[in-house]
Amino acid sequence: MSRSAASGSGKKEGRRSQRRSRSRTSRYARSEPLAAAESRKRRALPPEARRAAILSAALEEFTARGYEGARLDDVAKRAGVAKGTIYLYFADKETLFQELVRSMVSPVLGTLEQIPKADISARLLIETLLKTFVREVYGTRRRDIIRLILSEGPRFPAIAEFYYREVIARVLAILRPILKRAAARGELPDDALARFPQLIVAPMLVAIMWHGLFDKFDPLDVDAMARAHVGILFAGRPR
Repeated sequence: MSRSAASGSGKKEGRRSQRRSRSRTSRYARSEPLAAAESRKRRALPPEARRAAILSAALEEFTARGYEGARLDDVAKRAGVAKGTIYLYFADKETLFQELVRSMVSPVLGTLEQIPKADISARLLIETLLKTFVREVYGTRRRDIIRLILSEGPRFPAIAEFYYREVIARVLAILRPILKRAAARGELPDDALARFPQLIVAPMLVAIMWHGLFDKFDPLDVDAMARAHVGILFAGRPR
């Protein structure tokens, strides 16, 4: 190759190298303002919106990694905030988990606590409870919270105790007096449901476990199962 040809080839390669470098620089320059804009947008969120973003990210992390595996660093990254921002709202991981549970179950419990307890029949109570469960728990991400409690509660008694106190005890407090009254009035075959109201929601817990394990092999019609359960509980009883 002649000296002039080699020189021309070198110049062409140099120009190509410069174009590649400018292209990389341009892409970086475009991405950097976007990242900065996103960061500014997150910092500008109202405190309640930032708190909601952290809770949403916590749900994803707890669901994906379990209670023990979830890290506040990853929650912060998923929420798009600094880790220190989490501590402005939540003291630690346990507090974050507790507030996540409260934020998700409080609307459902509020609905149940508005049931007119003095006038409702046992059958209508149970139908309302199961319909609410299918729609507001099984049909939403709330079922992930229950699945998490079932899997992690034995290893972390504190979160099991918290869930019992905040959710289960409140539901039982709604059910027990109505079921006792229904048994005394002859609405129930006996007092078994009043003594063991856990039987009412047992099929719903089965549905949640079934969904996580077997639903892709044999999908479950949970709404139909809930209606069948009510029929079994009140077999031979007038509506």
